[in-house]
Amino acid sequence: MSSDSDGEPGAPIHSPRLPPLGALRCFEAAARFESFTRAAEELHLTHGAISRAVRGLEEDLGTPLFERRSRRVFLTPAGGRLRDATAAAFAAIAAVTLDLRRQAAAPPLVLSCEPTLLMRWVIPRLPSFHAAHPGIALHIAAGGGPVSFVRDGIDAAIRRDDFAFPAGAAAALVMTEQIGPVCSPAIAQSLRDGGDPGPAAFLACHPLLHTKTRLEAWPSWARLSGLQLMPGCGQTFEHFYFSLQAAAAGLGIAIGPWALVRQDIAAGILVAPFGFLEDGSAYHLLSPHPPSSDRRIEALLEWLRDQSRESV
Repeated sequence: MSSDSDGEPGAPIHSPRLPPLGALRCFEAAARFESFTRAAEELHLTHGAISRAVRGLEEDLGTPLFERRSRRVFLTPAGGRLRDATAAAFAAIAAVTLDLRRQAAAPPLVLSCEPTLLMRWVIPRLPSFHAAHPGIALHIAAGGGPVSFVRDGIDAAIRRDDFAFPAGAAAALVMTEQIGPVCSPAIAQSLRDGGDPGPAAFLACHPLLHTKTRLEAWPSWARLSGLQLMPGCGQTFEHFYFSLQAAAAGLGIAIGPWALVRQDIAAGILVAPFGFLEDGSAYHLLSPHPPSSDRRIEALLEWLRDQSRESV
């Protein structure tokens, strides 16, 4: 007589009843040694405990697993099948538990990142990294310029290639840099209201916002655009993200990298009236050894590249 759920769509599927794990562990050791005595020594049990566990398995399965002859035991064909299955299962469990313990014991991966990139690009995306790699503990440190992995206790660093990377360091490309003028919507509206006087004339009418950490930003964009910037008033900020905040507040026009301002542009906080141009520089992930030698750094690099493709 079949159950009333047999064959019904969506009916629960019941897994076969498994023998007790402890009994299987006793059997696996006894099968490996073909000795109840040696199995008992390995598992710190008595000979009688191993014998009872194996006998219980045989009764549960309805078939002998060992032949007992002359005070020795020998696997039956059924015992050989169960030995192979239990050996593979316990080996897989051992490998996974070892890996999990290593992950739990591993110190956090320390990533150094330039402050503006960290604030505007990395941190907003970190939830997706943690969701994709819950076993990797990531510690973020703000920093820029030359990197000393040992001195600063850094495992990896994101840097733009505007300086010489450390000798022997591995440098993996993350994304190329694209830059362009950005300003508040009100300033951008004045461009449209003025009958589009052209980039050079428009920029000459507004303060240009500079940053000490990237003084070449405006000259670089002007060179790429084929423009001669006219002398005018402006303001210089200590850090790049200050100039972007000042631009959003309507204090003038700043140079903004596309990856760092794209969300503000999408939200209508900033406007890029002349688009973006590649300036020939790029961000790299630096590490003391190739990323392939550390699965955590390799996973971080893959995630960074995925995020950079989404930023395009």
